[in-house]
Amino acid sequence: MYDPKSMKAEEFIDHQEILESLAYADAHKNDRALIDAILDKARARKGLSHREASVLLACELEDKNQEVYALAEQIKKDFYGNRIVLFAPLYLSNYCVNGCLYCPYHAKNKHIARKKLTQDEIRAEVIALQDMGHKRLALETGEDPVNSPLEYVLESIQTIYSIKHKNGAIRRVNVNIAATTVENYKKLKDAGIGTYILFQETYHKESYERLHPTGPKSNYAYHTEAHDRAMQGGIDDVGLGVLFGLELYRYEFAGLLMHAEHLEAVFGVGPHTISVPRVCPADDIDPGEFDNGISDDIFAKIVACIRIAVPYTGMIISTRESQKVRERVLHLGISQISGGSRTSVGGYVEEEKPEDNSAQFDVSDHRTLDEVVRWLMEMDYVPSFCTACYREGRTGDRFMSLCKAGQIQNCCLPNALMTLKEYLEDYASPETRAVGEKVIAANIPDVTNPKARQVLIDRLEKITQGERDFRF
Repeated sequence: MYDPKSMKAEEFIDHQEILESLAYADAHKNDRALIDAILDKARARKGLSHREASVLLACELEDKNQEVYALAEQIKKDFYGNRIVLFAPLYLSNYCVNGCLYCPYHAKNKHIARKKLTQDEIRAEVIALQDMGHKRLALETGEDPVNSPLEYVLESIQTIYSIKHKNGAIRRVNVNIAATTVENYKKLKDAGIGTYILFQETYHKESYERLHPTGPKSNYAYHTEAHDRAMQGGIDDVGLGVLFGLELYRYEFAGLLMHAEHLEAVFGVGPHTISVPRVCPADDIDPGEFDNGISDDIFAKIVACIRIAVPYTGMIISTRESQKVRERVLHLGISQISGGSRTSVGGYVEEEKPEDNSAQFDVSDHRTLDEVVRWLMEMDYVPSFCTACYREGRTGDRFMSLCKAGQIQNCCLPNALMTLKEYLEDYASPETRAVGEKVIAANIPDVTNPKARQVLIDRLEKITQGERDFRF
């Protein structure tokens, strides 16, 4: 039986409920009265149920689809303004004991170069990332209790936070590692992580078990219930995601929103972020082997419908996607993107030779961070390196309550402008700096509180004089 408050995976992600929701969506996909009612509810900024959102995703009425896109864009502006947060992944190790059929790290892949960074190599990688201008990392590693135990991850986090190079510092480390125990999540919390991110890959249990034939990850329930254990371990912010292309996209969409509803029902806080990766080429992996791939048009609609359904949740898109695709979905709901990414172990210090490939997937957007920052600003976005909420304790229900009340905006824009100013002073090319100074000047008036605006202006001047790390 479907029960969003249940702690059992097969009850809060109920297969029959998903099938019934998809059947309902098919039956009502051209029902104008119902679609109008759902859109009216969404306009109230209260979100939608998985069933309501599934109707919008299935909708074939072009005029209503345009309303979906317009509403998604407006909701994005209401909650996130024109800010885009930037981050980079850092791969520690690609040793893995799992047999996942879609990932080149799978244990049977004998020709991928296996690597694990030493703490000295991590320092070199972090300095390279700091020299680009990054302040926020997403830590990645394969699942291997011998080569990548939790103690190694914890030591690596400590190393990352300890490195201060010129004006560089990593201020937030998010972690994307395998499902683990409540006790281990407590240790990650104590290490000072930001968000714990774990992709479900697919919510379809039968497909999940087929795609994960061997290894600890083959346990569907243990994996699906990981975010619950993370929150029980004290981690306030968790991130969800599926790998679109493994299973029918409408099934995954409904399951993803049911998972968000479950977290809200049990903990009073939905996911901090939702990621939307698609299967892409990688060593030993051919996306053509998976017959559920989705077009760019469908991908854009998924992003828009997620934004409408969970208006307060951050949405992430990586360099898996091309510049063209990323540009299209930014205004539909995406609030975080990676820039200048390397998906290989040790890839920031030196480029790999083809025969030494250790990448998890092929990158589609190969631009430098500076190029990505300038591209965003030329589209009137404010690139943000802000980590203030995490460092001020505005996480979990505290962040969500401020976000839902619309008060988080009082902090976000000033913090974004100050971190952008830091980037321009310390790392930007002359071309990017020229564009950035205009962006900052144009956005200062949007800080509507006169006192806050004057504090911002004073701090921007102090950043020019060499001071760093202000935050509201």
